Amino acid sequence: MHRYFVYILSNHSRTLYVGITSNLERRLFEHKHGLVEGFTKRYRINRLVRYEETHDVQEAIRREKQIKGWVRRKKVALIERGNPHWEDLAESWQLDPSADASG
Repeated sequence: MHRYFVYILSNHSRTLYVGITSNLERRLFEHKHGLVEGFTKRYRINRLVRYEETHDVQEAIRREKQIKGWVRRKKVALIERGNPHWEDLAESWQLDPSADASG
């Protein structure tokens, strides 16, 4: 069964990025090592502050678009419900870029 993740990254200034992936561990490795060109690399946005998992790719896409469309205040409230101190949820993970997405 496939797994899809909608995730929110931040940096120390609490700039936000919302993304979607089928392999969260690999994607975080890429963000944390500056392998993703563009916004996240430029602003060093590499701290996982929220993620949600689903087995339905259409649901993941819908949820990503929904969150991206929210005002910042609503995104912050979503993060702080589960992570009030904005800790990097992946800080203790042993990130393996070759990890199998199927788990």
